[in-house]
This record gives sequence, structure tokens and C-alpha cells, in this order.
Amino acid sequence: MGLGAFPGSDPLWLGMPGMHGTYYANMAISHCDLMIALGVRFDDRVTGRIETFAPDARIAHIDIDPSSINKNVSVHFPLVGDCAAALKKLNLILAGSGNTSRNGNRKEWLDRISGWKKDHPLTYCRNSSAIKPQYVVEALGRLAGGNAVIATEVGQNQMWAAQFYSFEEPNTFLSSGGLGTMGYGLPAAMGAQLAFPDRLVVDIAGDGSIQMNIQELGTLMQYRIPVKIVILNNGYLGMVRQWQELYYEKRYSQTDMSASPDFVRVAGAYGILGLRATRPGDVEPVLRQGLGHPGPCLMDFQVDREECVFPMVRPGGSIREMTLGARGMVN
Repeated sequence: MGLGAFPGSDPLWLGMPGMHGTYYANMAISHCDLMIALGVRFDDRVTGRIETFAPDARIAHIDIDPSSINKNVSVHFPLVGDCAAALKKLNLILAGSGNTSRNGNRKEWLDRISGWKKDHPLTYCRNSSAIKPQYVVEALGRLAGGNAVIATEVGQNQMWAAQFYSFEEPNTFLSSGGLGTMGYGLPAAMGAQLAFPDRLVVDIAGDGSIQMNIQELGTLMQYRIPVKIVILNNGYLGMVRQWQELYYEKRYSQTDMSASPDFVRVAGAYGILGLRATRPGDVEPVLRQGLGHPGPCLMDFQVDREECVFPMVRPGGSIREMTLGARGMVN
């Protein structure tokens, strides 16, 4: 039995399916014969063109909200209820069937997924004179350790965090998902830090989203909340700019943010430590200093201005047809 699933434990971890999903996740969704969907909305950023979404799959959709079931995708097994309770009952059914092997007869399917992952891994240019935002996220993951809580704003920063940060524990990734709530990350990070005062909490932000709630730097300082802010500063509203580059022949309109403030000086105005990185060699020293600082800290990483998030599914396209950067379209 092929299994297409949203995130779970290895070896069935498929990554992030959807518009900017990993190649192997999108291909697994597209070729599976059974999908168990837990509390998902099946919005267009995940499904792509509905007619081509999981065409061979029988879908079991478990959701506590009945209005979410059959709203966007017609499913074969609609189950209204709490996901935790439903999964416990499903485990009992599987145990009663005698299928106790973790992999069962799925080796061929799992090997196929592993092949997709090996052939088309997430990647970027690692020999650039400019700071690559993916490198900043990877370096943050190495230095922060598995106990850190990561919040994101919205846009490219959000996607790079999901793709390139190696999360080791559940409930450590705070993101507004497809709701697109610019300005979410800093307040979310503040709440997480107050709830877990002994853990490292980082807000990964873009230079556009951070300005939605940048006044909360005052709250950080007033209450001594030691959140660390990592700004991937490309001088654009990056996700919109990416669409304008790829689909509108670089006719950039209302996305240039080159008149943004000096974030290091803004942080200093609030009495918060501000640091800046302008070259790849600056990245790890700035992260080490910022993460080691006992109070709040803002780190401004001036990254490659026109770096794009890949893979990418074109608007209205099938999730099995992805653009993988310079290598172009694959399926």
C-alpha cells in the first residue's frame, strides 16, 4: 500500500507538500494510493490544480470541523472528530489486523520516495559572494540546537525556515501557515519566550514583515524578553517580487523596500543589541554573538536581493510540475 501523508516520523516523513513543497513530498502525494489527512484545509497552496491532486488516492480526512471536509477536495472517508482520538482508534484497528510491522510491505514505495529525495534534494548556490538566506537558516539550525523554538513571519523567510531549518522536536515551529499573517512572528516569539523562559526563541523575519509589528521591540526591552530576531533582509517584499520576476518579466511594482530603516539603529534606539552581516563570512560570528547575548537581540542579514524560493509550482499548476530553480521544470 502506498501512503501519502502529511508530516510524521521517519521513514514516512515526506517534508512539506504544496506550492513550495519538496519534490519528493509533492511526488509522493501525486502517486500515493491512500492519503490520511489530519486537520488540513486542502487550500490551493497545498493542492495546486484540484483536478490533478492525488489522482490515484483514496483519501481519509479527519477533522474536528465538519465544514472543512469535502470543502475543497472530495474525500472517500470523512471522519469528524478529534485527530488524537481518531488516531488512537486507528492504531487499535491496525493492531487488531495483525499488521504490526512498521514498514509492512511498503519497502518498494519507501525506496521510491527515497529515490525522489536523493535525485532532487533541496539545494542552493553555496559558492556565492552574497549571503544566501538558506545558508543563514542552516547556520542558525546548527548553532541554535534542537531545543530552540522558531517563529516566522510571512513570505520567503517563512518558506526558507520550513525548508532549511532542521527541526528535532515537535511544537517548536510557530508559523501562521497559509493564513499569510505578516507580523505574526515577533508577537508569537514573545509569547513562546514567556511560556518557556529557559529556552532559546528565535523569530526568523523578512524586512517587510518585521515592520508590521516592529514597535514590539519596545515590549521586548521593557519586559526583558530575550527573543532573538533574525532578519533575512533582501530589500524587497520578497515573495511578491519572486512572482513578478517569474511570471511578469521582472516588472517590479510596489515591492522594492530599499527605503526601509536601518534595523540595527532601530534596535539601538530601543536599547536592544543590533548586529549586521553583509558577507557570508559574517554569518556565523553574528549568529554566535546574537544567540549568546543574554537579552533581546536583532540580527540584520543583508542577503542576496533576488534569491528565490524553490521548488515552486506555478499558480494554477499541478503540484507534480515544479520549477527547481536554474534546472527549470520537472515532473
